[in-house]
Amino acid sequence: MTEDSTPPALGGEGLGDVAQPDDAGALHEDTLMDNVNGEMSPEPNEEQLLYAKILERGMFVGLALLLVTFTLYATGLVSPAVPIERLPDYWVLSVHEYLEAIEHNHLHQGHLITGWGWLSLLNKGDFLNFLPIAILSGVTIVCYMGIVPTLLKKKDIAYAVIAVVEVLVLTLAASGVLTVGH
Repeated sequence: MTEDSTPPALGGEGLGDVAQPDDAGALHEDTLMDNVNGEMSPEPNEEQLLYAKILERGMFVGLALLLVTFTLYATGLVSPAVPIERLPDYWVLSVHEYLEAIEHNHLHQGHLITGWGWLSLLNKGDFLNFLPIAILSGVTIVCYMGIVPTLLKKKDIAYAVIAVVEVLVLTLAASGVLTVGH
């Protein structure tokens, strides 16, 4: 506790990452923490700006690709594995039933398309649409990878380690190596 008996959680010494309350005791969401000094700053720090810049660019790339691939699919310029007019027939099926039906009726791969198996079908318009969705899903990984050098340059080892672990966990989750259920 500090000399004025303010507990650390309310701004006393000991917890530099806790937002400082105003005179009424309210914490303000618009106040950002400087990770290195533990001081409050209304301005985002270098790694927050870099993360946001990467996220913005990745989002625009993914969105643009989504518009392009959907246009290719909807116009028929890239033929789908499942004809668009047949889609309502499949809406009532469970995921497993759907996968079995499209395998039997359209794909003839000899196995159900699960996990990253859709990559082998990028020549089909309906599966081509998965590519920008995967890109949008992976932007967070790229953002964390992008801020690691900045964190290391600032000697903010704890946050750098957290960012690297985040990249590893997200990559492992996306890989499909770990599965739950059947």
